[in-house]
Amino acid sequence: MRKHWISHLPLDSSYATISTPVGPLSLFVSAKGLHRILWGNEHEIEESLQALQSFKKDEHHPVFLKATKALQEYFSGQRHTFDLPLVLNGTEFQMKAWQALCNIPYGQTLSYAEQAEKVGNRNKARAVGMANHYNPIPIIIPCHRVIGANGQLTGFAGGLELKQYLLTLEKNFSVLRAAA
Repeated sequence: MRKHWISHLPLDSSYATISTPVGPLSLFVSAKGLHRILWGNEHEIEESLQALQSFKKDEHHPVFLKATKALQEYFSGQRHTFDLPLVLNGTEFQMKAWQALCNIPYGQTLSYAEQAEKVGNRNKARAVGMANHYNPIPIIIPCHRVIGANGQLTGFAGGLELKQYLLTLEKNFSVLRAAA
């Protein structure tokens, strides 16, 4: 259960929703930065509705505008890294796992065991998988770049179709960039 994330948002938080090729994304922001991205198909629908009703909508918030521009550039192949102010709340292990995700190059993948090794213990692949599951800022913290040891797609909050879409998008733009 992820209900606790709502209580971690500052009182000045707001949200707005953008349309993307992977569906609507609701971004929760404050003066400190980007706190969370919710998929349009978020599994905890009741929790998502509670979050959307608990905060004001602000499509003109500077952090929202910057994040929106960055995501639009990502989906058009113009952006391969993000430099947004992120506000993360997690355990020490989760923070290490999320940092390891940010170090996976655009268009590349690694296994959960490889990510666990980068966090400090190759035997913690399952723990890394759980940390990735709780990644509050998908796409920008690219948990979609982690795959099973056998090369198969596994676990993704947005669904495996969206994971495949994001990986294909990055692969296609990487090929175009290399050919240019």
